[in-house]
Formats: sequence, C-alpha cells, structure tokens
Amino acid sequence: MSAPSPDTARDHAAAAITAALADPAKRPIVKSFFDEATFTVSHIVHDPATKKAALIDSVLDFDPPSGRTSHASADALVAHVEAEDLTIEWLLETHAHADHLSAAPYLQEKLGGRLAIGHEIVTVQEVFGKIFNEGTEFRRDGSQFDQLFNDGDRFTVGTLEATVLHVPGHTPACLAYVIGDAVFPGDTLFMPDYGTARCDFPGGDARTLYRSIHRLLSLPDEARVFLCHDYKAPPGRTEFAWETTIGAERTGNIHVREGISEDEFVTMRTQRDATLAMPRLILPSVQVNMNGGRPPEPESNGTRYLKLPLNTL
Repeated sequence: MSAPSPDTARDHAAAAITAALADPAKRPIVKSFFDEATFTVSHIVHDPATKKAALIDSVLDFDPPSGRTSHASADALVAHVEAEDLTIEWLLETHAHADHLSAAPYLQEKLGGRLAIGHEIVTVQEVFGKIFNEGTEFRRDGSQFDQLFNDGDRFTVGTLEATVLHVPGHTPACLAYVIGDAVFPGDTLFMPDYGTARCDFPGGDARTLYRSIHRLLSLPDEARVFLCHDYKAPPGRTEFAWETTIGAERTGNIHVREGISEDEFVTMRTQRDATLAMPRLILPSVQVNMNGGRPPEPESNGTRYLKLPLNTL
C-alpha cells in the first residue's frame, strides 16, 4: 500500500490550532446567531487584540409566498458589530447555500469587508447557470466575489491566522475556514448526534464527502467547531446546538465516527439522500447565492424575478 500523500494545508491548519490552544491571544472570540426559519447559524469571529472581524454565512430573510425579503437577521449582526466596535475585514461564505439566501451584499454595504468563497464556485455557476438558463450576461468566473479561495490559502483576521481547507462532497465548492483554534466547516458536518450533509445536489458525492470530513477529523481534538446548521437530533434533544469539538465529532458523529468505513458511509448516505425532499428554498437560494448574494437584475418594469424551473431538480 502506498503512503498517503502529504496534506500541507491540513497540517498547517493543525499547527495553527495547536499554537492557538497554547496561547489564548491567538484564539478568536465567536458570537453566533441562529435563524430558526432556515435553521442556519451565522458567526461573527473577531480578534480580541485588534477587534478586526470576519462574518461567516449570513442570512437574508425571505418569505416565499410573498416573494418579500427583509433584513432582521442581518441587522442583528450589524447591531453586534456596532455594539462591540468591530471592524469587518471579511464576509466569508462556506459555499453557495441551497437553504437560505445570503445577506452578504447588504452587510458589505453596511459594514464593509471583502466577500469571499471557494474557487469552485465557478463549477456551481456553470451547472446552475444552465439549469436556470442564465444568459451570457451572467458571469461564470466567480467575479461577483472579491476573493476566490483555493485549498491551503491563508489570510488574517486582525492578528489571527486563518487557513482555507477545500472540503467538497456536499457541493463542489465547500470550504472550511480554520481561524485560530476555531473550525467553520459549513454544511460538511452537523452536530455529532445529527451527522453529516446530504450529497445529492448537482456536483455532490458521498465518497468525496467522507474523505473531506476525515481531513477535518484529523485536526486536533480540542479544536472548537462552529456549525452552519442544526435541526435538533431526533429523538430527545430539545435545544438547538451548533458548537462542538473535533474530538467529539471524531468519536461520536453518528455517520462518520471512528470505525465507520468509507463504503459503509457511502451506502448510508446514498440511501438516506434518496428519501430527502429538496430544500424548501433551493431554487431562490442558489439563484441569488451563486451571484454573490445578489438577485437578478430588474426587468423592463423595474421588478426583479426569480425563476422556477419545472421538473428539473
């Protein structure tokens, strides 16, 4: 059997976590906001030394029956940033979400910061650009974002070091951000008693997801993990939760804990995904999120429209 290939990005992230665990000054302060309408958690991560911050996976409130958007969820983030006198350097998206609309453009206008996502958003734009029959005016090069990250890229939040890990499987463009001792895996993982993300969207793959998750599970056990969603695990849990540790995921995640093989996971995930309905907001969400959180341009009457492709997904 050949030796595993080096994983420089993962190793660098692990070393940064270890350094942060040894030095509290390298640990970010994380404030999380839960949107029960979409079961989404947004996180504001800041450097206590400089009060520079990143905002991860924001939510634009959207009412499907009326087609109306509003900013209550986003305004709660603005209020926290202002109350704590933070400076937003980054608006980070873990992927092009299929279950909520991003409020990134609204927050960028209010708070500043650079909007970033994974480089493979171009794959998502190509696939869904065809599904929604977007014309040539829709750019499929990721230029709607200020920064496209690749695996192993590094950046800073104030004085805190951050590393980007590409963790595809749920979607081709999924990223995990490691900032100090904190890991933000997006939809790749859920709480240990709930398991893992689905893989049946275009470009998803259960085998790829298993390998991506195991990259994360090889990080130091003490690393804090801040999740993007929670749905309460049935039966029994009565409270929403979104913070855990790598060690708790590695030993206790019901889908990928130690002892569960790749083939076992792929079989479970494939069978489970076949029973799942499409997310309630997938069609509006992807149209907006693949465009950097921006809705389609107004038509001749000044109104913006979202498409509803029939019998496609």
